[in-house]
Amino acid sequence: MRVAILAFPRVQLLDVAGPADVFAEAARQLGKPRAYQVQVIGSQAGTLKSSSGLRIAVDSTVATHRGPIDTLLVAGSPDIDDMAADERLHGWLRRQSRSVRRYGSVCSGAFVLAAAGLLDGKRVATHWNSTARLAAAYPRACVEADAIYVKDGKLFTSAGVTAGMDLALAMVEEDHGRELALRVARELVMFLKRPGGQSQFSAHLAAQTSERSSVREIQDHVLAHLKDDLSVPALASRARMSERTFARIFRSETGTTPAEFVENARIDAARRLAEESDLPAKRLADAVGYANVDGFRRAFGRRLGVSLAEYRRRFAT
Repeated sequence: MRVAILAFPRVQLLDVAGPADVFAEAARQLGKPRAYQVQVIGSQAGTLKSSSGLRIAVDSTVATHRGPIDTLLVAGSPDIDDMAADERLHGWLRRQSRSVRRYGSVCSGAFVLAAAGLLDGKRVATHWNSTARLAAAYPRACVEADAIYVKDGKLFTSAGVTAGMDLALAMVEEDHGRELALRVARELVMFLKRPGGQSQFSAHLAAQTSERSSVREIQDHVLAHLKDDLSVPALASRARMSERTFARIFRSETGTTPAEFVENARIDAARRLAEESDLPAKRLADAVGYANVDGFRRAFGRRLGVSLAEYRRRFAT
C-alpha cells in the first residue's frame, strides 16, 4: 500500500516523520514490510530543508511522480501560504483526490487542500491556532476547532504536528483493526485515542506567551483562582494598573482580552472536569467560577463548538 506525503520547503518535519513512523511500525507489527510503503513527494526535486533545518530527500516530485497512490497526505509548513497559492499544485491535488482511496492533511496542510477546493462542504481540522483563519478564509469548509483529527468520507485532516500520528493511527485501525492499532500505539508510546480535544492546549500555553512578568502573574493567578472575582477591575487592581492601561497591555502582550482569557481558562478547566467526573452542569459551573449555569452552557458551546452533553459523549472517560 503506497502512502505518499506531499512536502514543501520549510516543511514541519514531524508532519512527515510522525505519520511515516506510524505506518512503518504497523508494517513491522504485521510482519509485512510492503504493507505500507511511505514515500515523500516534493514540490521540487532534490532535498527539502525543513523548518527545523534538517533536510528531507524526496522520492519524486508532483511533476515526475508516476504510479498509483493509496493514501495521500499534505504536510504543513510555516510558509504554507506560498504553497496554497500554487495553482499547478492545486490541479495535481484535484486529480489525485479522484483516484486515491483517501487523502488528507496534517496541521496547516489543510490550507493547501482548501485552496484546491477539496475542503468545500467537508468537516475538517487544523492546528488550534489556525482554525479561525481557515474558517474565515474558506467559509465553505466546516472547521471543527477542538478536533484532534476528523474523517469525512475519504478525507482525513488533523490538528497540529503530533496529531498527524493520531491521524495515521486511525488509518491503521481502519485498515487492520483495533488490535494492530493498539500494538502500534503501545510501541510508539502514544494514545490509541488521546483524551480530550486540542482546546486542552490553549489556555495554559497562552499563559506562557507574555513577556511582561506582571501580565504572566495575572494569568497565573487566573488559572489558579478560577472561582475568584476575575473581572477587569479586580485584575487591574491586582496588577496595580488603571483598567484602561491593564486592558491595553494585556491585549498587546497576549493577543486576547482579559475577559476572553478568563473564559478560556474556565472552560478549559470545565472541559477537564467533564472528562474525569460525572458532576452535573450546575456543579461544574460553580467549580470554575460561573454563578449562572445557563451562561456556563453558552460559554462552553461557544468555546468548544459542542454542547456539554455532546462533549461528554465523545470524550468522558
